[in-house]
This record gives sequence, C-alpha cells and structure tokens, in this order.
Amino acid sequence: MNITDYILKEIEPLRLNSSIKFAQELFKNHPITHFPVTENGKLLGSFAEYDIQNIDFKKEELVAYVHLLNSFFADEKATVLELFKIFADNDTNIIPVLNEEKNYIGYYDLRDVLDVFSTSPFMIEESETLIIKKPENDYSMCEVSQIVESNGGRLLGAYVSKKTNEFVQITLKIISDDLNEIMHTFRRYNYEIVSTHENDIYLEDLKNRSEYLQKYLEM
Repeated sequence: MNITDYILKEIEPLRLNSSIKFAQELFKNHPITHFPVTENGKLLGSFAEYDIQNIDFKKEELVAYVHLLNSFFADEKATVLELFKIFADNDTNIIPVLNEEKNYIGYYDLRDVLDVFSTSPFMIEESETLIIKKPENDYSMCEVSQIVESNGGRLLGAYVSKKTNEFVQITLKIISDDLNEIMHTFRRYNYEIVSTHENDIYLEDLKNRSEYLQKYLEM
C-alpha cells in the first residue's frame, strides 16, 4: 500500500484566532505532541503540547504566541525513511503534509508509519541480521552487496547504523542458507563481524584454539 494512503484528516488544524483554552482542550483529547496551525489552507507551523499547556492566559488567542510555532512538515512524496527522520528530528508523533502547491492536506501519525514499516518485506521476511564494521574510507555498498550475493545470499536491505570519525557500522538483512560462508568472505575482505551468531565457525575455531593453548600452558 502507498504511504500516502495513510495521510489523515480526522483532526482539524488550529487557527491563529483559536483560544489557548481551546488548544489546551484539543491536546487533552488527542494523544499527539503537536497541533498544526493553518490559515487559508497554508501551514504556518505546529504548536507543541508542552508549550501550549504551560500558558496560563487561557482567554488569549494563539496569534500572541506565534513565536512558539515549530516549522516542520513532509511533502506528499516523502518516503517512509524520510518520515522517520522528521519524526525523530522534531520529537513528534505527527507530521503535517503539504502537496506540490504547498497546501496543507493532512498529517501522518507515527503509529501508522510504524505499521507500514513493520509489515514491509524488510521486517517480516524470515532472514538473518548481520552487522559488519569497516573503516569509513574502505567500504562500499556495492562491495557489501556483491559479497552477500556471490555467496548465494539475498540482500533484503542495508543501512549505516553507526558512524564515527574512523568506522562505519552497517546492518544487513540477509536471506541465506549459509551465513557462515558470507561472514567468512566479509572477514576475508577485512570487515569485522559485530553481531553475534550461533554456530559461527570462525569464533568456534578461535575458542577451540584458545582452549587448546590454555591447556598447553597449564601443562
């Protein structure tokens, strides 16, 4: 299903002439962190629940507090990953959506977007999660996918899950009958395997050698 099918219009946006009391009641009745504000179909921004609930002058209109408006939105062509970034960057569970003419057309709810992602093949197909690590200037996604596919695996998806000044950490979702062979090839290309896997032949071999050495030293 297309993500745009999840654009909601159930909650009407606020207006600048709405009272503080009205806005506070809306926040009490709806479990959302922000309320969009529009005028003539254009998005002006969104008020955060925390800011509105801490205003004591309930009879005042929102126009007196435009300096508290938060400016974030998504266009209707935004991808699920782009939406996740907006949710995270703005600590929100609702994102106003604009069309190509920059008119307000509704909003995304975080729960709906999470549902879309959780039912994607990336999440639901039976697969292995492999986390690898390599110096930032010494890896490529092309090489990563080639290593997986050359060993008979199928790469469902990959993303950079951690990054420092020296290293990148890449999380892979892989369908494979022989993950050990894939891990062996990654190690041969100087990738470090960060995740832990049962029956990892390489680690079992290291463990056996360590135990042998320990027994030898104790003789």
